Amino acid sequence: MTATYQRMVLASRPTGAVTPDNFRLETVPLPEPADGQVLIRVHYLSLDPYMRGRMVESRSYAQPQKIDETMIGGTVGVVEVSRNPKFAVGDTVLGTLGWAEYGISDGRGLMKVDTRTIPMSAYLGTVGMPGVTAWYGLNRICQPKAGETVLVSAASGAVGSVAGQLAKLQGCRAIGIAGGPDKCRYVTEELGFDACVDHREHTDIRSMTRALKAVAPNGIDGVFENVGGVCLDGALACMNPFGRIAICGLIAGYEGTAIPIHNVFALVAMRLKIEGFIVSDHLDAWPPALAELGQGVASGRLKYRESVAHGLAAAPEAFIGMLAGRNFGKQLVKLA
Repeated sequence: MTATYQRMVLASRPTGAVTPDNFRLETVPLPEPADGQVLIRVHYLSLDPYMRGRMVESRSYAQPQKIDETMIGGTVGVVEVSRNPKFAVGDTVLGTLGWAEYGISDGRGLMKVDTRTIPMSAYLGTVGMPGVTAWYGLNRICQPKAGETVLVSAASGAVGSVAGQLAKLQGCRAIGIAGGPDKCRYVTEELGFDACVDHREHTDIRSMTRALKAVAPNGIDGVFENVGGVCLDGALACMNPFGRIAICGLIAGYEGTAIPIHNVFALVAMRLKIEGFIVSDHLDAWPPALAELGQGVASGRLKYRESVAHGLAAAPEAFIGMLAGRNFGKQLVKLA
């Protein structure tokens, strides 16, 4: 009998909010690797906000996800069959095999990882793309100096949690924005931020601005923005002259909600630098970032939290929950 595996494909493009009907779980024949290829069993699948943008046909930094093809996504797994001399059976590898239990690769884009001191799942979070994203936006755009105040939205998430901890390690005052008292407590008590504002209690610009001014009375010098909307407008009202703003994501608008900037005049009045970025454009940053992040996790200086869904069938609901902020930390799907 032919061996099979499961994969999740994009069945239709969402109109408005993503629904489970936009996905389809398929059982397909397990491929046989050709010369130069490896067969990898996926252990963990990464769910990330950028995937929402890839689900629609719009002009962006990357091609949209194709209908009826395996959903794109970062993966970490173990080589089960190798016909590539660079990889051996049993190697743990990081790659982009998508929402599937198995994947074939010719080795391009695969990276061997060491799980002796760093858990396998961390390579999809703090010691992976989210961590490098935090490292780049903070160090190359926000460029914090000791004693300055750095604000991070979505501070309990996979990216924001790393950005704030790195800011603290550089001698900054770190302020977070997160959703709900449990996440805010985690941000301050576990991650070591100096304060955290609950955006669920401050849903308009005036309220958010008052809350931020209360926890950052000397103003804000750097912003690592993951959300947009009220969070960004409140930050703009509190910026110090020559502040720097790294736009990593705007998840408040990913499901079609308009997120205009109302405090736009602060950009001129405070002579602010604001820069959006995609971390895949900056491959030179990955080696130093991964070295620092890996040391931080191995030593325990960098802390992280994971939300783990089990089984490929659970991926759509976990993805939808992540977009709504129901995850706590990095959202993963455990397959093996």
